Amino acid sequence: MSSLPPLPTDKTDKPDAKFAIEKQTWAEQHAPQWMLPYIQLARLNRPAGTYMLLWPTFWSTALAAPMGAFPDPKLLGLFAAGALIMRGAGCTINDMWDKDFDKQVERTNQRPLASGALTYPQAWRFLALQLSAGLGVLVQLNPYTIGLGASSLVFVAAYPYMKRVTYWPQAMLGLTFNYGALVGWAAVHGSCDWSVVLPLYAAGVSWTLVYDTLYAHQDKTDDKRIGVKSTALLFADKTQPILNAFSVATIAGLGLSGYMVDMGAPFYGALAAAAGHLAWQVNTAKLDDPINLQTRFASNKYFGALVFTGIVAGKLF
Repeated sequence: MSSLPPLPTDKTDKPDAKFAIEKQTWAEQHAPQWMLPYIQLARLNRPAGTYMLLWPTFWSTALAAPMGAFPDPKLLGLFAAGALIMRGAGCTINDMWDKDFDKQVERTNQRPLASGALTYPQAWRFLALQLSAGLGVLVQLNPYTIGLGASSLVFVAAYPYMKRVTYWPQAMLGLTFNYGALVGWAAVHGSCDWSVVLPLYAAGVSWTLVYDTLYAHQDKTDDKRIGVKSTALLFADKTQPILNAFSVATIAGLGLSGYMVDMGAPFYGALAAAAGHLAWQVNTAKLDDPINLQTRFASNKYFGALVFTGIVAGKLF
């Protein structure tokens, strides 16, 4: 990965005040100094993305639970650990691909590889540790799910390349981050009921297109300058109407998955609240205000929680 062609060097390394200054997390405040670059490389200091990876798996696991039953706590615990580990591994892979790009983007030029705080050999060793830990979680599941989960690494590895060749890298991120929509059901039943998991997966991909397009608008000026592609650049001033359409697709897919398992009324009430949340995100987003966009992006942990709560309530009541 270090053989990627060099890009023009940007001489400006000063942080841009328009980006929010984040408070240090507990881990950053208490970890040894040598550990800080690894915490930052795995984004343990920025947990929002972990929630986005976690929720589709939780949704699927809850949908797969029998009527009247709470989803299996052991599976939820394994998936929570897996989301934390594999989101970190994905970030490591992404930063190894994107080191030369990250140097030229104001929001990312202080990432550990871009800033020189870590070297490629250190990142490779850390990635091996992350993937080993992820494998330790995966092998506790049934054989079908192990194979299904392992196949997701194709998407994890391919995603960073997509921003070089297509204006739709957010779609690949959606395929990657929402793979848990397949894995959760498979972990419960040993196979996939495609009539349930495919609309759930499609809903997740549409959801990712919403939140990650908003997120990508933070970097659109730098991305355009250095040749990075995104749906933020593709949609441009049509972003909000297009994202409203993807929001409708998200809610429709979730609703269809719920219908296929005979969900009760509480699920649809929660889904209506989740639809309102998406509408708020998209229609109050200020596409040239990074702080506003970061707030909208981070709020998706609540969207995921609304849907999960609705599924559990629909099963129990």
